[in-house]
Amino acid sequence: MDLLNTLVDKGLRRELPTREEALAVLATSDDDLLDVVAAAGKVRRQWFGRRVKLNYLVNLKSGLCPEDCSYCSQRLGSKADILKYTWLKPDEASQAAAAGLAGGAKRVCLVASGRGPTDRDVDRVSQTIKAIKEQNEGVEVCACLGLLSDGQAERLREAGADAYNHNLNTSESTYGDITTTHTYADRVDTVRKAHAAGLSACSGLIAGMGESDEDLVDVVFSLRELDPDSVPVNFLIPFEGTPLAKEWNLTPQRCLRILAMVRFVCPDVEVRIAGGREVHLRTMQPLALHLANSIFLGDYLTSEGQAGKADLEMIADAGFEVEGADQVTLPEHRSQAGACGDTGGCHEGGGVCGPAPAVAVAGEPRTDLVAVRRRGAGTDLAPNA
Repeated sequence: MDLLNTLVDKGLRRELPTREEALAVLATSDDDLLDVVAAAGKVRRQWFGRRVKLNYLVNLKSGLCPEDCSYCSQRLGSKADILKYTWLKPDEASQAAAAGLAGGAKRVCLVASGRGPTDRDVDRVSQTIKAIKEQNEGVEVCACLGLLSDGQAERLREAGADAYNHNLNTSESTYGDITTTHTYADRVDTVRKAHAAGLSACSGLIAGMGESDEDLVDVVFSLRELDPDSVPVNFLIPFEGTPLAKEWNLTPQRCLRILAMVRFVCPDVEVRIAGGREVHLRTMQPLALHLANSIFLGDYLTSEGQAGKADLEMIADAGFEVEGADQVTLPEHRSQAGACGDTGGCHEGGGVCGPAPAVAVAGEPRTDLVAVRRRGAGTDLAPNA
């Protein structure tokens, strides 16, 4: 296929595809899916080999968020039956992080619900970062605390944070349909604050919220312009009790085409399969490793993920290897440009592995695959790692 040959050539040269080419990837048929995966896989292997980076998420504060993001189970007015708790103490957060690091993760993503941190919150998270780093030599820490005020990114960097995550989520033209309590521009501003402070910026998207192909291409092109080191791709978990509970628009094939398009547009960036991979990719998760070079290990913010042991077996069986703590994630030309070498993306998502229907049909609810997290941080039960 001429389109795929062109995209591979551009990806190997780090050249931006045209919007028409990116849209064409999303429009390919299921009959051409393996060709699309193989082509994007060539670009992935050029810049990242067969390494898969593991990241572990710690939810520092769950629920009771004042923002109205329609996709989120922690939103204002959410009726989702999730865990709700206030800030973990630094030693509790460090203990939670240790489980993921023992399972092979090299980065810990510290997430807290809310519009953005107060200065006291930054102090609290800074203590947590220091506690984790004191107890785990060489660990990388990414913070995800919402919108940043002036000076807060610098304080997190001084405390030892390596990266900051803040997703754009969807296109600028449709952002107001998803969230009204802050703007798309607010999110862009926070990503730029992280960049300016010397943090490795991480920003991605959520697919499956009813957006068009044009919206997906718009947000990925915007991310390319912002130039984060990591682009997490989340697939909407339609939590019961949220406004998007009925949005079951994804099939495994659709998810793979989206990941391929992101890889072609952002060839040398850490593309991460974040929330929702178990729910929407299901048995086709191993194919996604040919497109993305990073995943979460264990559970997510408010939902459960695939068993950590199953993730490690999947990576090995698919012919990939877990990236070691002594390996730099990003290609040399990016890490030399001032990036810290790795980033993580933190967002809602995840679901337990379960039987998939014989034929995946977009719009058919799979609520059996959405399991609310009841273990790990904020509970007395052992975490999944």
